[in-house]
Amino acid sequence: MNERIKELAKQAGFNPYNYEGANAALFKKFAELIVEECANVADENYIHRGSRTCGLAIRLHFGVEE
Repeated sequence: MNERIKELAKQAGFNPYNYEGANAALFKKFAELIVEECANVADENYIHRGSRTCGLAIRLHFGVEE
């Protein structure tokens, strides 16, 4: 989980720095699923607008592998 996701979690009232074990893994997976969903929506632009860079940029920004 990269620092940007941790910063956003903190803004939402979570303390990702104190998460341990299963909680940390669940939190990380939750964050990755949100990022992936956003990236997939952005990638849909490829079909309609001819540009896939939005989804890739989102994944790279949050450190989520495609």
